[in-house]
Amino acid sequence: MATKKAGSRLETEIERCRSECQWERIPELVKQLSAKLIANDDMAELLLGESKLEQFLKENPFKQGTSPWGPRPKLTEVRKHLTAALDRGNLKPEFLQEANLIMAKLNYVEGDYKEALNTYARVEVDDLHLVAVPPYRLRMIAEAYSTKGLCLEKLPISSSTSNLHTDREQEIITCYEKAGDIALLYLQEIERVVITNIQNRSPKPGSAVHEQELGFFLETGLQRAHVLYFKNGIFCPQENTEEALLLLLISESMANRDAVLSRIPEHKNDRIISLQSASVVYDLLTIALGRRGQYEMLSECLERAMKFAFEEFHLWYQFALSLMAAGKSARAVKVLKECIRLKPDDATIPLLAAKLCMGSLHWLEEAERFAKTVVDVGDKTSEFKAKGYLALGLTYSLQATDASLRGMQEVLQRKALLAFQRAHSLSPTDHLAAFYLALQLAISRQIPEALGYVRQALQLQGDDANSLHLLALLLSAQKHYHDALNIIDMALSEYPENFILLFSKAKLESLCRGPDEALLTCKHMLQIWKSCYNLTNPSDSGRGSSLLDRAIADRRQLNTITLPDFSDPETGSVHATSIAASRVEQALSEVASSLQSSAPKQGPLHPWMTLAQIWLHAAEVYIGIGKPAEATACVQEAANLFPMSHNVLYMRGQVAELRGNIDEAKRWYEEALSISPTHVKSMQRLALILHQLGRYSLAEKILRDAVQVNSTAHEVWNGLGEVLQAQGNDDAATECFLTALELEASSPIVPFTIIPRIL
Repeated sequence: MATKKAGSRLETEIERCRSECQWERIPELVKQLSAKLIANDDMAELLLGESKLEQFLKENPFKQGTSPWGPRPKLTEVRKHLTAALDRGNLKPEFLQEANLIMAKLNYVEGDYKEALNTYARVEVDDLHLVAVPPYRLRMIAEAYSTKGLCLEKLPISSSTSNLHTDREQEIITCYEKAGDIALLYLQEIERVVITNIQNRSPKPGSAVHEQELGFFLETGLQRAHVLYFKNGIFCPQENTEEALLLLLISESMANRDAVLSRIPEHKNDRIISLQSASVVYDLLTIALGRRGQYEMLSECLERAMKFAFEEFHLWYQFALSLMAAGKSARAVKVLKECIRLKPDDATIPLLAAKLCMGSLHWLEEAERFAKTVVDVGDKTSEFKAKGYLALGLTYSLQATDASLRGMQEVLQRKALLAFQRAHSLSPTDHLAAFYLALQLAISRQIPEALGYVRQALQLQGDDANSLHLLALLLSAQKHYHDALNIIDMALSEYPENFILLFSKAKLESLCRGPDEALLTCKHMLQIWKSCYNLTNPSDSGRGSSLLDRAIADRRQLNTITLPDFSDPETGSVHATSIAASRVEQALSEVASSLQSSAPKQGPLHPWMTLAQIWLHAAEVYIGIGKPAEATACVQEAANLFPMSHNVLYMRGQVAELRGNIDEAKRWYEEALSISPTHVKSMQRLALILHQLGRYSLAEKILRDAVQVNSTAHEVWNGLGEVLQAQGNDDAATECFLTALELEASSPIVPFTIIPRIL
């Protein structure tokens, strides 16, 4: 019994020495094993052969590209030990596999690569177990895969077929990948054993912790696959910027790995140093990725930094800016709120948040709160206080556009006007303050006062596109259409790809120069659209093609042109109701398009909305000159893009009216209103048809609802007067007619609200 226990202890010690590569101790342990146990001659031969081979490789380090050693005396001695262990056949199956793996390794060292591969084939390396095996066996299997890969690299391929070359390369990479994975398992297991021994405070005699040497074969397994991937062109920097970016991403990975997260006082200095190092890396990444426009990737990198950015304003602010640039506005606002908490005295942060909220998010109540914060923080400097009032005025102006009751609209418009006046008084040299004050006066139909302030804005910033556009619309409101068109032409000489200006030009040309000129402008817009967007047009079916010679000019980036916001083309502004409507019509249009066509719209949605609006403008011109066939073709082009858009449905109703199909027109207007219940033009035309059909009460209700939505639409007031007159209510009808005349006298060619209201 004592002999068996002694043998067990010796075997455990031998296993530990093999796992920790302490080969110099193996011969002495083998002597003890042979003396105490019988029938272990074959095991002793295996252990002696392995230890002598490893000692030889330790004394004669093997490197990539080293020539084979050949049958040297020490290696011949190793072969004798292994041959003796294999020939007698007394070893257990697992030890027989080990002897074969060591023999294959010896064959590689001596340069017999083919025999090494034959040995691995006999052992069936892929079937070797990795679970519940001692650590040294994991090392042997990892080295086996690594050696197999090296042998495959050394041996030539018999055929020159490209497929065989590809298969061989893939097999080699697979070997190295498996070698690397198993080598990591081995190292983790060794580390676990060492830590366990230290915690138990019972290290084995002579087992002092020492630096683990990987050796040539393990190192090759861990590194070679990546080297081959680089050689095969997976990623190879082509310029200094790419190389710098690659190095920065590696540095970022290391900074994340080495970050000190502990908040205990003893680690404060280490935490500060690691944070400073990480901040430098992220600043450099911001520069590198920002220059390449990779904001999505930058925001992902900075999001990883959040784990050690507690109370660190700089990283939070960088993260917020990257989200803004990547178009993730909702998340950016949430991150900016944290930035405001960290730095409450900085007025630029709530100003940025207000800008996002009143933009595509249309969170006007949130925008109002942020704007008021800017006003409060800006007490120290008149510049920021003025910006705060400017933001507050824009918020009130947009809320007034959203309001469904005339009384609320008037209250909000007065508040907007007061805020803009305060901004202008605080910063009289800011052209934006003068411009938005002029725009708000124009929306309130105070045309002479608006002209005075827009001229001030142009004196401060003479080439501002929006100020020039507003001046043109104010002139059109005074019925000076030719002067307005000249201003638009002047603005387009500076901004030739500004679609908002081009749409206004087409409207003015219809009045001043005739429909042919307006159609040429529509054709010009289509040419600009095609030259600016490298997109496949699913509606490019040939219908309406008389408007466009389809020669495509040089393509430029999307962000080089100015796009209008057509969430509500009638007013040019983003109503809360129109946002809901646009989402409904987008979903319905996608469903309808999928049923009609297999060519989906590519890229961002906004360019396609612009294209649809161009076709609708062309259709409107054709309707104006009484050409239903051409108008139908243009509407169909827009319908191919957004078949369920309320604007498309409204235009279908216009075409039906032109053809004299009143019932069909009524159905189209009702469908348009089912998608966008506040579309004033559809309400006005539907009420007109109901009036013709003698349904006065329903027509009156629809027109009164339309007045609540847009109290400055003179057509609606005129229609309401006609309905009231038909019902015998002459006094109310007269009041409506007078209101319509007054509003028409100050009505611009397109609504003032088509001009964007943004910070």
